[in-house]
Amino acid sequence: MQYLWAFVVGGAICVIGQILMDVFKKTPAHTMSILVVSGAILDGLGIYDPLVKFAGAGASVPITSFGNSLVHGAIKELNEHGWIGVITGIFQVTSAGISAAIIFSFIAALFCKPRG
Repeated sequence: MQYLWAFVVGGAICVIGQILMDVFKKTPAHTMSILVVSGAILDGLGIYDPLVKFAGAGASVPITSFGNSLVHGAIKELNEHGWIGVITGIFQVTSAGISAAIIFSFIAALFCKPRG
């Protein structure tokens, strides 16, 4: 049953992104930003963590999870270290993902000719 709910929730997030691009004519960059901010807002309201517990990878793999990670790390470090923790918490939680994106993008650029 866990696989079914992961599929349904992850698919619903993807459908929302597709609707943003097809119906509202948002660019992929705008769509990604809206989904990241939505994940951040849902985590700030305390809704995203129960969604991750319910749907597993269906909620933790899409881009909305990045916004969730940003806010989750910031709030955790704010409670432990005060206002400086807001900045350090964001970097502590998301640094591995950001570093991987930079490294893999560089490797891809070595093998592919960029357009434009």
